[in-house]
Amino acid sequence: MHNFKELKVWQNARNLTKEIYIVTSKYPPEERFGLISQMRSCAVSITSNIAEGSGRGTDKDFSHFLGMSLGSSCELEIQVIISFDLEFITLKQYDDLIDKVLEIQRMLVGLKNRLK
Repeated sequence: MHNFKELKVWQNARNLTKEIYIVTSKYPPEERFGLISQMRSCAVSITSNIAEGSGRGTDKDFSHFLGMSLGSSCELEIQVIISFDLEFITLKQYDDLIDKVLEIQRMLVGLKNRLK
């Protein structure tokens, strides 16, 4: 069993989740059930799947849940792109969020590879 709270990727994803909540709080109210809900759900899913997988007991199970986290991070990536396209976020916010998402993706892939 891995202690997810000690994993740098989980810590980074946790910080990103907070940032997503802050950024999306400024989105238009009509996006409440659209991008706001989707982005928040994806961000929470990244951290939740890391945590759940860490408690599964085997590296194979953990790797499976890391893969689900990776999928959620890819989904979040496109939602950040759409947010920029719709001018809900600035270029600086876009660059910052994309950099963080891509770093988390690299870390997830690296951790999955170490588990093999």
